[in-house]
Amino acid sequence: MKINLVSPAGQINQAPVGFSWTAFFFGFFVPLFRKDWKWTGIMFGVGLVVGTLGYRLGISYLGIGVGVVWGMLYNKLYIKELLAKGWTPATDLDAEVIRTKVTS
Repeated sequence: MKINLVSPAGQINQAPVGFSWTAFFFGFFVPLFRKDWKWTGIMFGVGLVVGTLGYRLGISYLGIGVGVVWGMLYNKLYIKELLAKGWTPATDLDAEVIRTKVTS
């Protein structure tokens, strides 16, 4: 499911809601392509630390756990950041989806 958000300048952006399979599989590349620099750095840093720890401790599946966490969180974080920057829902239905699935 996707929602439409409108920027203060009038731009329209479709933002996905729910589990992010792209963040699960591709990690920090998702915020990189969305030009979300803050989360690009955070996800890269966490991936680097967890990857190093997993390698040193011999826990190869640690990275999968981090991927699941990013998959569950990233779309919600992205929408919340857009709303904080002044973006608004395009329709009442978009506002209802945000109220029930993003801010809850």
